[in-house]
Amino acid sequence: MPTNQIIVLDSRPQGEASASNFKLVTADTPALQAGQVLVRHHFLSLDPYMRGRMNDSKSYAVPQPLGQVMIGGTVGEVVESQNSKFQVGDKVVGMGGWQHYSVVDGDAVGALRKVDTTHVPLSHYLGAVGMPGVTAWYGLVKIINPQAGETVTVSAASGAVGSAYGALAKARGCRVVGIAGGKDKCDYVVNELGFDACIDYKEHADAFSLAKALKVACPQGIDGHFENVGGKVLDAVMMRANAFSRIAVCGMIAGYNGEPLPMSNPAAILINRMKIEGFIVSEHMEVWPQALAELGNMIATGALRPRESVAPNLAAAPEAFLGLLKGKNFGKQLVKLI
Repeated sequence: MPTNQIIVLDSRPQGEASASNFKLVTADTPALQAGQVLVRHHFLSLDPYMRGRMNDSKSYAVPQPLGQVMIGGTVGEVVESQNSKFQVGDKVVGMGGWQHYSVVDGDAVGALRKVDTTHVPLSHYLGAVGMPGVTAWYGLVKIINPQAGETVTVSAASGAVGSAYGALAKARGCRVVGIAGGKDKCDYVVNELGFDACIDYKEHADAFSLAKALKVACPQGIDGHFENVGGKVLDAVMMRANAFSRIAVCGMIAGYNGEPLPMSNPAAILINRMKIEGFIVSEHMEVWPQALAELGNMIATGALRPRESVAPNLAAAPEAFLGLLKGKNFGKQLVKLI
C-alpha cells in the first residue's frame, strides 16, 4: 500500500484562520479489507464551509476533530478494489479529505459515486456538477422558485455556487444580477456567464451605496436572492427586496472569523412579507439526481462555463484555502493532487 500525505487540523483558529492551524504529515495507508476500495485523489475541493468546521462551536455539523485529516470533497480513480461494485480505473467522487489516498467502504451509502468523464471533466464534479452546483440548484429551485421575468441576485457571483446559480436562473427566464469582488470577476460574470449585470461590492463602502447600485441594476426590485456572504451585502439586498421576495441563505462568510453580523433593517422581513430560509444541501439528497442531470447537461452543451483556480499540490492547500476566504480565488477553488 502507498505512503500517504495528509493535512490535519493541528489547532483551532483564534479569530482569523492561518496556515499554522494546519499540519502536513505522512502516514501508512492501511491494507484493504473486504468491501473496501483504495482511491487515488486527483483533485481536492476547497469550500467556505470548512472554515466553520474548524471552530469548536455549535453549528449544523460537528467540528473538525484535531489531529485528523481535514474534511473535503475529492475526485479520483480507484487504484485497488476489494469490492465488486468498483473496478480499478473507475473515476469516483467522495469525501476523501485533504490527502492523496483514501480507503473507502464501497458499500456505505453515498460514500463513493462513479462518474462519467466523457463529456464532463473530472474536476467539475467538485464544482458545477457537484456539491456547489446542487447547492445553487436547491436554493434557486426549491426556495426562491422564480417565475420567468423575475429578478434574482446572488452574492459571490463568480464562484462555484454563484456561476451555476446564474446559468440555472437564466435558463428559467430570469433577470440575473451578480455581486462580486473586482472588475475582472464582474466582467467574467457578465461576458462569460451571461448575467444581465454585476456589481463590484469593493466599490461600495457601505450597504447604502451598494443598495443604490442594486437599484440601477434591478429597476423592478429583487424577487429572489441567494446569500453566500452576509453583512452589508445582505443589508443592501433587503433594501431593494420586493414584497413576497425569497432569500435562500447558504453561507455567511463575512462572519466566519467570529465577527457579529447584525441585520440593519429586520423590519423589512415583515413589511415585505419575505421568506428567508437557510439550508444545508447534504440534508436534501433526494434532489441530487435531478439537479446533477440538469447541471451536467449545461456543462456538456456549453450553457455553463465555470472557471477554476487550481493550487499545485497538497502543501499549497492551506494558503489556497485562506485565499478563498478572502476572495482571492477566481471560480471554483481546487487543489491538484496528481
